Amino acid sequence: MKENVIVLLVAIAGIISEVSCKLQLVPESVDLIPDRCAVIVVSYLETEFYNGTITLKPEYPEIASVNPSTIDIENASQKSWVVQVCGIEAGYTVIYVNFHQITYYLHAIVGKFYVLNAVADFVGWIYFVAWSISFYPQIYENYVRKSVVGLNFDFLALNIVGFVLYSVFNCGLYYIPYLQKEYLNRHPKSLSPVQFNDVFFSVHASLASVITIIQCTMYERGEQKVSLITKMITMVFYLIVLITGVSAYINKLHWLDFLYYCSYIKLSTTLIKYIPQAVMNYERKSTIGWSIGNVMLDLIGGLFSIFQMFIMGFNYNDWENILGDPTKFGLGVFSISFDLFFMYQHYILYRKFRTDLIDKPVVFDEKAEINRSSIPKSQ
Repeated sequence: MKENVIVLLVAIAGIISEVSCKLQLVPESVDLIPDRCAVIVVSYLETEFYNGTITLKPEYPEIASVNPSTIDIENASQKSWVVQVCGIEAGYTVIYVNFHQITYYLHAIVGKFYVLNAVADFVGWIYFVAWSISFYPQIYENYVRKSVVGLNFDFLALNIVGFVLYSVFNCGLYYIPYLQKEYLNRHPKSLSPVQFNDVFFSVHASLASVITIIQCTMYERGEQKVSLITKMITMVFYLIVLITGVSAYINKLHWLDFLYYCSYIKLSTTLIKYIPQAVMNYERKSTIGWSIGNVMLDLIGGLFSIFQMFIMGFNYNDWENILGDPTKFGLGVFSISFDLFFMYQHYILYRKFRTDLIDKPVVFDEKAEINRSSIPKSQ
């Protein structure tokens, strides 16, 4: 019995010793260009030293180098050390920092030109702003017309579901340390996939969608309503959220997986949400009520988003950023295709119809769902 207790105490002491040997890397990620270096500070966080050696090893030494590659801390009088990371050629590599059987990860991103980093950031802000304000032309048009006739309710229903769940995903990974830790455990070489601008965009998009839906309860809407098939689709989405949420609550599913299911639903809504509006425009032979400003801003955002992906692919010699993530790239192209189709409907297919309405205002019956009050004064 006494021997078992001793073994247990030794094991606990080993675990405590292993956990207590903590390092901190500042910063945890560096942007470089070939033949340029950055400084990383490696700090030992505990009050007492654990004798040993810190080793630093790049996964791809042809992309970046480290100096020194080893740090001997035995009987050291300091707790922080400066490490130089130098770029060699364009690409991305993880630098493994090992100490006392614990591995930390330093990310080195080597671009061809610093200026392309600035260009990529600028392009990123363009599409962020374009997408963020793309909701307001529709809101403004609804307000001016005091009507939502021509705005498809199926599109709105799918849009709000997608953006709310996208907000859940972003807020969860950005604000909850427990989920951040689990993500890093599963993807130790990766950086956080969610930044503050992602959180802002998704929450803002959800609020803008809510405002548009409120307008639908206030203004003239004719006989428009959410179709049965969309109700069934959204019900399936709600059931998935409910089942996965309950499973996570009773510890049958990790909460991170719950967030993943939320993101999958968001991707699904993006694939199908534009279809009802395109069909409605075709049946009405008109785009009146569907803001072309919304479409053009969404198109600008999509084009600049893909443009940024190509800039980063070239600068970092990382075309897997595009080819390795066909879902993200495919969804971008898919949305752009619908934006172009909406512009084709607005400016070519139904242009004569809109011109006739301007020259000779006509009162239509309820089946056409267009009346004098639904014609914007600007058209």
